[in-house]
Amino acid sequence: MERNKIYIPKNVQKSMIIPGDPKGSPDDLISAVVFIDNAYLMRVKHHFFAQGIKYSIKKFVELLARRTGFDVRRIFLYDAPPFQSPLPSEDERRRKEKYDKVAFYLKGDGIVLREGRTQRIKVGEHFLYRQKGVDMLLGIDMVSIEKDFPNISNIILLSGDSDFVPVIEKLSKQNIKVILWTYFERNRLSPFSKSNYLIKKANARVKICRQDFEQARIE
Repeated sequence: MERNKIYIPKNVQKSMIIPGDPKGSPDDLISAVVFIDNAYLMRVKHHFFAQGIKYSIKKFVELLARRTGFDVRRIFLYDAPPFQSPLPSEDERRRKEKYDKVAFYLKGDGIVLREGRTQRIKVGEHFLYRQKGVDMLLGIDMVSIEKDFPNISNIILLSGDSDFVPVIEKLSKQNIKVILWTYFERNRLSPFSKSNYLIKKANARVKICRQDFEQARIE
């Protein structure tokens, strides 16, 4: 069974990011706010479970955080509602209904859902759909952590996007530590082959594994 691995760059002082005792009480854990790039989390989930899996994102986050020594104070999740035409098709309506149902459960679990929008672009005879404003919203919220959560000095970022490197660098100047939760493979041909640029900039990183989803499964 694969287990999480915590990686600490050699150029980072270990005393800065030693996690709390995951077996201890909440007072022994380090407080952190979690920021989730949901498009990326869904990619990782589909990688492990091609047929899908029903799981609790809140439980997924809290279990993984506790195993790595953190107490979660707030969870922010970033996504975009499915595109809707002026006169939505049956498929568009179904997608929106499914999205709204998930959003309802997320909010019920106390997760803060932050939304961009989905843009539709026609290329030849086909349409492409792209999220707009989601990453920017996530980045803005991360650099606002000092104002919004003055007693928090640790951020957990679940993503695989190197566009967040400037945000991590900005937070470093504010003495905010960023722990990266991500998944990567060493195979260059893999869709999860990751640039070391993002990994090296984080104060520490945790490799997500299949077990994390399984333990948060909803029957």
